[in-house]
Amino acid sequence: MARVTVEDCIDKVENRFDLVLLASHRARMISSGAQITIERDNDKNPVVALREIADETISPGDLKEDLIHSLQKYVEVDEPEPESVPLIGAAGEGVDADDTEVTADRMTEEELLRGLEGLTPPEEQPEPDTGDDED
Repeated sequence: MARVTVEDCIDKVENRFDLVLLASHRARMISSGAQITIERDNDKNPVVALREIADETISPGDLKEDLIHSLQKYVEVDEPEPESVPLIGAAGEGVDADDTEVTADRMTEEELLRGLEGLTPPEEQPEPDTGDDED
């Protein structure tokens, strides 16, 4: 890489490691067909990427966000909160206002453990005789 270009980029991206990550990501984007924002001047893609960062024709913050997004395996999607669904009443019966929402009680871990301690295992019952035994 061109030393002058790296030196020009240090004031835009403080960390050299981050600069290498961002420039390499931008160079891959250019290789895959992204539009360049400066003239190529017979330079290779990594040098073009560094010159774009140095000239601030592309934002390092935007590059960082795009790099993070490209490395994510599971993208978190903001979905709307599920609406409460009213209970279906029996035919011909009215539904009270209290019956329209279902709520779940929260239980602490200690309450759960106390509840589990109170449970007893089911008693073992002998297997029924099928009558297949020959005497």
